[in-house]
Amino acid sequence: MMSTLAGGSPAFPSVIWSWNLIADIQNMLSFAFMRNAFTAGTASAIAAGLVGYFVVLRGSSFAAHAISHIGFAGAAGALLLGINPILGVGALSLAASAGMGALGKRLRGRDAVIGLIMAASLGLGVLFTTMYQGNAANALAYLFGQIFGISAGAALLTVATSVVVLLALTALYRPLLFASLDEEVAQARGVPVGPISVGFLLLMALAVTEAVQVSGVLLIFALLIAPGAIAERITRRPASALAVSGGLAVLITWISLTLAYYTPYPVSFYVPALAFVLYLGARLATTGHGLRGLLPGGHVPGRRPRGARAAGRRAATVRL
Repeated sequence: MMSTLAGGSPAFPSVIWSWNLIADIQNMLSFAFMRNAFTAGTASAIAAGLVGYFVVLRGSSFAAHAISHIGFAGAAGALLLGINPILGVGALSLAASAGMGALGKRLRGRDAVIGLIMAASLGLGVLFTTMYQGNAANALAYLFGQIFGISAGAALLTVATSVVVLLALTALYRPLLFASLDEEVAQARGVPVGPISVGFLLLMALAVTEAVQVSGVLLIFALLIAPGAIAERITRRPASALAVSGGLAVLITWISLTLAYYTPYPVSFYVPALAFVLYLGARLATTGHGLRGLLPGGHVPGRRPRGARAAGRRAATVRL
């Protein structure tokens, strides 16, 4: 069986891109590990992209980053106990999310506390890795992802988890959107802001648990945040933004898997690199350094001036 390095590409014979698109795709998907990688990667990307839009909208990017680091301690601890590392990631991430959700409004003012918890969790993960008597690469793989080493069973489990996340997100969509745009008004109108906050953080923990296999805990920020940040910049309609965010996450994952197959470089390099390039392009295209500077009056069609955008975010809740 083809060996893999932590976050790296499988050790298969050199493959050359022939520019025959159909033949190249057929060749790539002829390997079971690539089919498993695309299955799990697509499911993880959809969940991460949709959840990530709300992460950006709610200003919870740092909390999402912290949950991924906490998940590494869970993975290392699970290896030490001899159980599936993904179960460890999920258990500790869910517990941390429940604790953060209990902070409610105070979460946004607890960056220092969250940062300390994140650092302590990463240190705990290193301790567990040191205590682990097996191959340390098994634990370190969760720092950078191990998508090419995922089994068919794990891929199906990832798909099932994504379905659960999407169903829950569909059920929470309207109240979650309202609470994300204006928490005080939503609470005044009877929206259960506290439970929704906890529920969303639990969904975020599940999305992080899935996506860790693609890009690892150190780089999960790219897949979870970049698509949502791009979507928020190019469209004001929440439904459209969700579609853009999910689509971009899938596109980034597919391109990264393909490039990692045909080059010696790992998926965990391509995911953040592509995410950064796409975000940079979207930012340039929607600011004075991009399209605005090329258009009469410096205005980008479909995008209001900055002051109007700030006032319009709350109104977007009625434009579903």
